[in-house]
Amino acid sequence: ELQEVVFVIQSQSNSFHSKRAEDLERNILKQAEELGKELPRVLLIHQMDRHDGAWTILPLMPDFSASYGRNSSWIFFCEEDTRIQIVKLLETLRRFDKSKEWFLGKALYDEESTIIHHYAFAENPSVFKFPDFAAGWALSIPLVNKLANKLKSEPLKSDFTIDLKHEIALYIWQKGNGPHLTPVPEFCTDDLNSHCATTFNNFLPVCGDPVKKEDIFVAIKTCQKFHRDRIPIVKQTWESEAALVEYYSDYAETSIPTIDLGVPNTERGHCGKTFAILERFLNSNASKTPWLVIVDDDTLISVYRLRKLLSCYDPNEPVFLGERYGYGLGTGGYSYITGGGGMVFSREAIQKLLASKCQCYSNDAPDDMVLGMCFSGLGIPITHSPLFHQARPMDYPKGYLAHQIPISFHKHWNIDPVKVYFTWLAPKMEDSFTEKKQRHIREDL
Repeated sequence: ELQEVVFVIQSQSNSFHSKRAEDLERNILKQAEELGKELPRVLLIHQMDRHDGAWTILPLMPDFSASYGRNSSWIFFCEEDTRIQIVKLLETLRRFDKSKEWFLGKALYDEESTIIHHYAFAENPSVFKFPDFAAGWALSIPLVNKLANKLKSEPLKSDFTIDLKHEIALYIWQKGNGPHLTPVPEFCTDDLNSHCATTFNNFLPVCGDPVKKEDIFVAIKTCQKFHRDRIPIVKQTWESEAALVEYYSDYAETSIPTIDLGVPNTERGHCGKTFAILERFLNSNASKTPWLVIVDDDTLISVYRLRKLLSCYDPNEPVFLGERYGYGLGTGGYSYITGGGGMVFSREAIQKLLASKCQCYSNDAPDDMVLGMCFSGLGIPITHSPLFHQARPMDYPKGYLAHQIPISFHKHWNIDPVKVYFTWLAPKMEDSFTEKKQRHIREDL
């Protein structure tokens, strides 16, 4: 019964995250022991990481099939902050015939077609359901075996990983040849219902006092053509939350003020500019500020919340933090922090990076991807936080954002960025923040 379920925690190797995953592992085993049951297998993704792509899960299917294909019934995946009630989980799984192909989860869907899903199902975006990882999700072993066989005959394409939960659901669905996600009401992200087998309530991790304002240096990448329309929005919204801010441009304008790094502006990529910022931070920042954040001029960010989140990380470790994307992870490849949501570096990470002499292959190379390649080569893991966002609030499912206190969004396209900032990110909501209030405000949008 319980030993037929393999638990897979979508863990990360950074010390803060690995500790949380180990706490969850202990909790699962303790519940099993108290039930007097044989202990189940609990796997931590970051410990299975023979290559950088284990977090994308599909490359692990052949291993799962080989190791558990005969003596298990379910693989249950969850995040490090998912809370599981084993008895209720077993009751829930019992409702499904384990000899059939099942893909179970809490259903998310797009209300409008979105860039992060390549505008999939544009005619009717809400028709396609994909799992909210925070609530946990499950695959029956027959489905795992089928996926493993498919992967053996057709290796994964070398492609981008942008929104894993959507991409996994598409892969399993196989244009109608595989199962849809079956929504399971017992897989929850709130604990409003007593029937929940899982809950999730860590909206914004905090591990002590917020990091001091003076311990975060914020670098904003801009260029002359955006001085008039984007920089006033930064000044109107989040600039005052930061103690140390510099604007880096291709043109020095004293009224802002911007700093010309001597790197000509490029239409895309900005690798040369980003590496010049990293070098300047390391070499001219006499106060030895522990943290650097690099954002675009159309990033909307809550430095106030970032200070809370960074209380969980040790700046003496090489930390590279933000929203994780992947490139070519089915075939080797690397993970990277996508630039628009903000890239957070500990000084230690920058020291190691610049000492390695890893650099841009051209000024207009994609800076975030080059950084991902460099850190991958150094064996420094990328740390993902879902609270950073490469796109706008309307590009994410409402149900997904409902269990987050977000740190950033990106792009001014077709939105009022000032309104987005004050609705989603401004510190005024902080002290009396409850989820009900959060929902209430946002449903008015």
